[in-house]
Amino acid sequence: MMPKSLRRLLLVMLVVVGLAALIVPRLMRSREGAVAGQPPAEAPLRVRVIDVEPRLLVERLATTGSIVASERVDVVSEISGKVEEILFDEGSVVEKGQVLVRLDDRELVAERDRATYRLELARKREQRQQTLLTDQLVSQDEYDLALNQLNILRAELELTETQLVKAVIQAPFGGVIGFRYVSPGGFVAPHDRMATLQDIDPVKVEFTVPEAYIGQIQVGDSIEFRVKGSDEPQPAVVYAIEPSVDRNTRSLRLRAVSPNPAGRLLPGAFADVSLAVREVADALTVPSIAVVPELGGKKVFVVEEGRAEPRLVQTGIRTETEVQVTAGLEPGDRVIVSGIQQLRAGRAVDIVKSP
Repeated sequence: MMPKSLRRLLLVMLVVVGLAALIVPRLMRSREGAVAGQPPAEAPLRVRVIDVEPRLLVERLATTGSIVASERVDVVSEISGKVEEILFDEGSVVEKGQVLVRLDDRELVAERDRATYRLELARKREQRQQTLLTDQLVSQDEYDLALNQLNILRAELELTETQLVKAVIQAPFGGVIGFRYVSPGGFVAPHDRMATLQDIDPVKVEFTVPEAYIGQIQVGDSIEFRVKGSDEPQPAVVYAIEPSVDRNTRSLRLRAVSPNPAGRLLPGAFADVSLAVREVADALTVPSIAVVPELGGKKVFVVEEGRAEPRLVQTGIRTETEVQVTAGLEPGDRVIVSGIQQLRAGRAVDIVKSP
């Protein structure tokens, strides 16, 4: 009978021989393939591509601004007086020339009447003095005194009539009037604000751009802007450019005008502004994700005979989603836009779908 230790040794040897019979052939095949220069087969990578074609590329600048009323004025009185009537509703639309506030003008009316009477007496006196001067019964000095008194009273009457006009406060232009800050019976002094009047159709959009874009923006250029609470872009046209650069921010201030017939754009609102600063006709562009930065430059992968091949490229304008390729690609090239991290030169690819 075979000893127990010998039986164990024979069992181990049989296991080793069996494993060798399985592993050695595989190692040999792998070694033979490596010697022949044929790597193990690899499944094609499924990718998406775009066909590069020339098209118009617009470089846009994003900045911020504010909505400003086309016209804005504080409704004030030029004279002191008691408020007799308020003839507008808060938040209402008023027309140019519409009476907004009347001040108590009874004292001014009395002063006008007195000045009128005194002027009439002075006119008669001047006429008498002129007759007497003609007859050489009074001196030239006496006549000049009467004439000067007549002219003074004329000026006083004109001043009183002007004060009477100022007692009636009218809208200098049509627009929307805001809250009132006076009440009937209240007393106002010159330049006390009674309300604020704004013309908000159209509105102005005030914004700034870096000084580097000075030569690329002109009066008449179109812009777009958005305000909070609305994703709909609003059009505007640049109508004025500040003729100096802000020394602190190194930026240029511009104003554009935008129609606002519905009155939805309110002065003071924050605006996200977008404007075109450069256009390139027949530009070749690729999605930003397709461009791979390298130490020596940038590259993209194109499909050639079913395989991914790298192309060194030079880039130009960059937008939020695209990059202009100025060198390295030709119209009709198929650029890979997915699975970029898994690509290498010569790898087989399977095109799924061109977006």
